Amino acid sequence: MIRAALLATLAAGPVAGQHGGHEAPYGGMEDREIAALSPSDIDALRAGEGWGLALPAELNGHPGPVHLLENADALGLDEGQRAAIRASWEAMNADARALGAALIEAEAALDAAFEAGGLDASRLDALVAEAADARGRLRARHLAAHLEVTPLLTRHQIATYDRLRGYGDGHGGH
Repeated sequence: MIRAALLATLAAGPVAGQHGGHEAPYGGMEDREIAALSPSDIDALRAGEGWGLALPAELNGHPGPVHLLENADALGLDEGQRAAIRASWEAMNADARALGAALIEAEAALDAAFEAGGLDASRLDALVAEAADARGRLRARHLAAHLEVTPLLTRHQIATYDRLRGYGDGHGGH
């Protein structure tokens, strides 16, 4: 009898809210406006920020326009380069704001469907596809901006950029 009680206790695991001395990994997230997005994620998406979506470009010798503009003096960008990079960034940022809003809307719809209940596999697939499509279009737009500005730079400027950003030896590639 004692053995059965001990086994039942062990099988039940930790008491709710306790995880062997570790915090619950999702504790507090249940209060989010949208489960899959933190408030800072939502703010970044609304602002058209990169959100880490362009890392394949950034870490492989294709600088980002906003970071180029932030480091324009250290990179020795001339006025023509600055103007072209600024134009690329402005176009990308406007697109990214719209695409970010679409991602927020898609994630909100997915969240609402789970909250409402009665979600079937077909509707789930459609909602997930919408969110994935929105995220993919947003990511592609951020990556495209890196491709747009790279040809405007010299190899020396790219190496300097990589060094300023703390990427290895300043020769691109991870």
